[in-house]
Amino acid sequence: MVKRKIVIAVTGASGSIYAKVLLDKMKVLQDLLEVGLIMSDNAKDVWQYELGNNGFTGYPFRIYNKTDFNAPFASGSAKYDTMIICPCSMGTLGRIASGISNDLTTRAADVILKERRRLILVTRDTPLSLIHINNMKTVTEAGGIICPASPSFYSRPDSIEAVAATVTDRVLDLAGIDNTSYRWGEGS
Repeated sequence: MVKRKIVIAVTGASGSIYAKVLLDKMKVLQDLLEVGLIMSDNAKDVWQYELGNNGFTGYPFRIYNKTDFNAPFASGSAKYDTMIICPCSMGTLGRIASGISNDLTTRAADVILKERRRLILVTRDTPLSLIHINNMKTVTEAGGIICPASPSFYSRPDSIEAVAATVTDRVLDLAGIDNTSYRWGEGS
């Protein structure tokens, strides 16, 4: 069976719990997915600060250096069909919106957009300036999907991981990845 190829990038925005919950779900699906992982230095620092560990080293995915432009997804010929940036900092959003490919995350996003594939940015900042909103508009017009890390509470989540899962489950839906999650009107 051919695995779907997905790139996940983690930036230094607050919200490492979202990345952790997303990677935990991807780990369960590793027989179906080939995942390439990019983490900025700030992402690693924020993960350690917010979650109190370096658990990002324990996933079965290859972690690419932020300057590794030889990574397969730095080119459209590698056929990675989806990229998820979770969480996505406003700086990363701005560089993508401006077409600035100064690291592997922004280069991979540029490739995904130019190849007309799926780019999902899990933005995590509030309040938003007009610059942020315009950058979101630009990325949306280019074909990207902005999915703010705005949790829902319909499912009555009982832990911080469950709250984060209300966002990451939506991200998986947007990526076209089957997952079991709360569905409005299908239970309590």
